[in-house]
Amino acid sequence: MRILIVYGSTEGQTRKICHFALQYFSKNGHAVALCPADTAADLDPAEFDGVLLAASVHTGHYQSSLVEFAKSHASVLKGMKSLFLSVSLAAAGDEAEDWAGLSRIVDGFAAEIGWTPNRIEQIAGAFRFSDYDFFKYWAMRWIESQKDPSTTPGEDREYTDWDALENILGEWAA
Repeated sequence: MRILIVYGSTEGQTRKICHFALQYFSKNGHAVALCPADTAADLDPAEFDGVLLAASVHTGHYQSSLVEFAKSHASVLKGMKSLFLSVSLAAAGDEAEDWAGLSRIVDGFAAEIGWTPNRIEQIAGAFRFSDYDFFKYWAMRWIESQKDPSTTPGEDREYTDWDALENILGEWAA
């Protein structure tokens, strides 16, 4: 299968997840093109058999470049095998309110672009304290203390379940 991966990433975890997908698909015999959404405007998804889009949630929204890519190619994407990975820290938890919020964000995304991917998965992200500026560090540190008080304060922490992601990719590509 020829697979196009287009992603939006703010702090790098979504990019890391997409590179993992690239490696997984490649080692399983698929031809893969990987592209950040902000440089993907000229790509034609119709040249591929399937598309994986991925974006991270920040203040209730996905990266505008990924939204614009999906909007501009919605008519082609509707006829393709598709997977959307929504990456967020909320997906690391089990609070019903957080999961309801993630569903609303995905529903808003689909409504805005006029297309619903065949498969949508919520993927847990990461705290990247070493990359945050002063204000974001303290805002994220407060969130971390509320959501996962067992962590070492201010230490980078990855919540992505790589085995589960590999299973998702394998099921989707089958």
